[in-house]
Amino acid sequence: MKKLILFTLLAMFSASVWAADTNATSAALEAKYTASIEGRTTEILKVLALSDANQAAKVHDLVLAQYRALRSWHDENDARLKAARADTNAMARIRGSLKVLHEHFLSALAETLSPEQIELVKDKLTYGKVQFTLAGYVAQYPNLSVENQAEIVRMLKDAREEAMDGGSAAEKSAVFQRYKGRINNYLSKQGLRTEKSKAGAPNNSAVAK
Repeated sequence: MKKLILFTLLAMFSASVWAADTNATSAALEAKYTASIEGRTTEILKVLALSDANQAAKVHDLVLAQYRALRSWHDENDARLKAARADTNAMARIRGSLKVLHEHFLSALAETLSPEQIELVKDKLTYGKVQFTLAGYVAQYPNLSVENQAEIVRMLKDAREEAMDGGSAAEKSAVFQRYKGRINNYLSKQGLRTEKSKAGAPNNSAVAK
């Protein structure tokens, strides 16, 4: 009987220690996450350089709330999306609520910021990948026309719109990689090639001789 009581007490003690450790770990992770999104939000506010303190506070709260809403959405739905990969209709239904979050966030920003300022927010949320990727294409394809560049920007901004809702930096980067495939196909159909590929191409006139 004494052994049973001792075993029960030890089990209860172990369970309480485990619960305390788990709670401490969860609290530490939450504090780390909060510090991370606070830092990202601060960077966005630096770029916006808002002189109105109330306006800045509102944007701060909106961006933080969006980060948390996206984390909750991905926690609840990423496994469902993975399971539904073979069913495009199911995936579209699941993503419907993500689109609502996206549109609500932009609508709320529009009440406080100008369209140009919202562009800055979008760029910061996606690590400036539109400008960075465009610069890469301009360097690789020096003969891009104004129309070519405009089409590349359009596709990159579509990528940005989708990547804004990504649950991680890796997921956002993957979205841009997918769109880069579309851009490459577009450039190929336009008959455009990189300077590097031109240099490696055979000289047809020389072969003809």
